[in-house]
Amino acid sequence: MSWEQGLSPFDHDILNTYEERTMDDDYDYDSGVNNKTVTIDDCKEEFSNQTQYLQENYPDDFCKVAFDSIACWPPTRKNEVATIQCFAELFEVKYDSTQNATRLCTENGTWGKQNFSMCAELETEMEEDTTQTIYFVGFTISLITLTIAVAIFMYFKDLHCLRNKIHINLMWSYILMYCSWIMMLILINYKNEILFCGFGTMLLHYSHVSTFFWMFVEGMYLYILVVKTLRHDTFKLRIYVSIGWGAPLIIVILWSVIKGLVTIKDSNCFWLQNDLLDWIYLSPPLLVICLNLVFLVQIMWVLITKLRSSPTVEHKQHYKAARALLVLMPLLGVTWAVTIYVPAGTINTKLFEYIQTVLLSTQGLMIALFYCFLNTEVQNSIRHNFDLWKDRRSLGSHRFWSNSAQRHHRRHTEWTLVNADDIEQPPANQTQITNHVDENQSVNTNNIQTTRFGSI
Repeated sequence: MSWEQGLSPFDHDILNTYEERTMDDDYDYDSGVNNKTVTIDDCKEEFSNQTQYLQENYPDDFCKVAFDSIACWPPTRKNEVATIQCFAELFEVKYDSTQNATRLCTENGTWGKQNFSMCAELETEMEEDTTQTIYFVGFTISLITLTIAVAIFMYFKDLHCLRNKIHINLMWSYILMYCSWIMMLILINYKNEILFCGFGTMLLHYSHVSTFFWMFVEGMYLYILVVKTLRHDTFKLRIYVSIGWGAPLIIVILWSVIKGLVTIKDSNCFWLQNDLLDWIYLSPPLLVICLNLVFLVQIMWVLITKLRSSPTVEHKQHYKAARALLVLMPLLGVTWAVTIYVPAGTINTKLFEYIQTVLLSTQGLMIALFYCFLNTEVQNSIRHNFDLWKDRRSLGSHRFWSNSAQRHHRRHTEWTLVNADDIEQPPANQTQITNHVDENQSVNTNNIQTTRFGSI
């Protein structure tokens, strides 16, 4: 197998670009790698001392200096990997020179393939500004819609149930994360102030981790109701609160203490230095994504099974399943899985970054839309309370309204404001899942009937 085989798409992009440029008769070779013209003789001269050392000690046990038209590779012993710094510029394109490129010296003393995958092309100032603009617009819209959604849930008392209280806490975690992000943009000018930097960084990490833990609470709550078919009050709200807000607090405090004790404090804002200690708060969100994927698969399996047993038309079943999947993905944080893998290649990377930016910045917007503004239960509650307000206003302005009519209206109003759960409680051996799997129907332990996923 030749050294060109098995290269990553990004490696092929670099090599193909070199071939295209060097075949151009009008190409200026002085604008190649780092704006310098390099030959094999230059490489040999650069690594002459290393070559002399290896010839004296390992005469037949190393790969000689090589030049692949892009970089000089130093003499390297067999079965060892040569590591060089990534080029800062290649054909007038800027690259990340803080990373390294590698190449293996095989056991027979010949060079293997190059690995330029870490030499990523740097974003131009315009591209970076575009990404930041998308984030800022998406975060702002999400922040506004989430604030309105929380106000609606908290104002209308007939929406005060355990399910909606969990939704409210998830929305609060997103609001806290967006506010922390905006605050960090403001405090970045005070990065030399250890108090501002430390507090802002820890608050940002805490809000980020708590968002994932509330996604986990949402997934666990649905799993308990739909898959395990237990009562909705199997766990009290305080248990969910301790998971959603308490666990992230412990994780971030643990990270901050260890970071402060271990990190070399070469700057006032050492909290922003990336190192392996950051996995203390990065690994729990990854675990949450994996667990919620498991929850999602099992919930969808139950849903599809019940849809197949229903007499509805097949294309309607597919529509309901797809709609349920679309609604559940932002709630369980599955869209965050796009941050785990970034495809190689400059074009793919840029396109993926824009898609990633749009998805992540509008996560809060999707939750506010699906679980508040487009939720049938919320719409009915707003409509019902608005009708009551109109009735009170019209009846209150009627001068000749009798006392008996007032008493009758008061009794009617009090009855309509009573929660349905207070009138009729489900049997102890029966579980109702209102608006989690259905807009208008409930699901019990013996017969789960699913129609529409419009109001989870």
